[in-house]
Amino acid sequence: MATTPAPPKTPPKPTWDPRRPDPPFPWLRPTIRIRLTLLYGGMFLIAGILLLSIIYLLAAQAVSTGNEPLFKIVSGDAIRVSSDKCPAVGSGQQSLDEFNAAISNCIDHQRQVALDNLLSRSLLALLGLAVIAFAFGYAMAGRVLAPLGRITRTARAVAGSDLSRRIELDGPDDELKELADTFDDMLERLQRAFTAQQRFVGNASHELRTPLAINRTLLEVHLSDPGAPVELQQLGRTLLATNERSEQLVEGLLLLARSDNQIVERKPVDLSEVASQAIDQVRSEADTKGVEIRGERAPVVVQGNGVLLERIALNLVQNAVRYNVPKDGWVEVTTEVQHGQAVLVVSNTGPVVPAYEIDNLFEPFRRLRTERTGSDKGVGLGLSIARSVARAHGGHIVAEPREGGGLVMRVTLPV
Repeated sequence: MATTPAPPKTPPKPTWDPRRPDPPFPWLRPTIRIRLTLLYGGMFLIAGILLLSIIYLLAAQAVSTGNEPLFKIVSGDAIRVSSDKCPAVGSGQQSLDEFNAAISNCIDHQRQVALDNLLSRSLLALLGLAVIAFAFGYAMAGRVLAPLGRITRTARAVAGSDLSRRIELDGPDDELKELADTFDDMLERLQRAFTAQQRFVGNASHELRTPLAINRTLLEVHLSDPGAPVELQQLGRTLLATNERSEQLVEGLLLLARSDNQIVERKPVDLSEVASQAIDQVRSEADTKGVEIRGERAPVVVQGNGVLLERIALNLVQNAVRYNVPKDGWVEVTTEVQHGQAVLVVSNTGPVVPAYEIDNLFEPFRRLRTERTGSDKGVGLGLSIARSVARAHGGHIVAEPREGGGLVMRVTLPV
């Protein structure tokens, strides 16, 4: 009797306990708000000090007269004033009022020039400081918010069915640490619940195998008795068919529980060979229904479990054969490499499938409300198993309605 796989080791519990009392001085706690306040406040303070220092130096340089005076005396008794920067001063014969007005205009002009020079240099200095401040703030914000990237990467890994991943964030006891520890605690609970569910399904499937096998053996023994009444033989065949359907259900549940996990041991598998083996298994049923199986299958090697991959191809080909048109039906199975990925395509003729019913096909025990509902073949787990196996191999499966009836099932797997 097969044994169930050992449950994964329980990861270490988060260091943060939600029942732990608050610290005595919560305002002294190094929270993100305080850290960002100190960071941006200090950055603005430093930038302001630098800006004030630069403005002070520029202003001191602007108001200084330098070594060359604006006015100079060129004669002794009759004072004459000349200026290179103020040509209006001392030009020609000027009265005292005209001379004073010229000096006032010259001073105002030089002050305006100094202020314009100060403004232009201050704007250039401010632009440079702004670039430095934005670069510094961007770098520091990335450093402070780096734990959020770690949490996001872990969440993406968990979304890919890897519940064993944990953040285990180190650092100060701030909001990000609480968020990471809470997320780790949630993942631990989810992993325990998921493992318990898989263990229950696996154990239930194993336990159901034995009585079903016994029932099948007893029914086959009674049916092999040539002296059994016709009514009893008919009842035995009905019970045997029901028992076979129950066995298929149990096998499907067990495979579904196993395929939800990631494939740990991977081996090279030729997808074309897997498809050919699935076609060989349904060849007799296809010939009986008059369904032609065709298609070119190019060699495509993927890394995975050959038994599970064969189950994908088998389920898809079986559904394509069983739910086909009554006459002149066909099933096309192809394998190829597209955009660096292995692709298995199974298309078939059949009844028209509404587009809004596509998603229901992949749900367990769900079928279309057409001819599939009244069919006594299968247990409604084929496509669910195929999707779970594809996800376990890092791939996906999509279904599209085919024009004229039938479906096009496309399985994409990483090479």
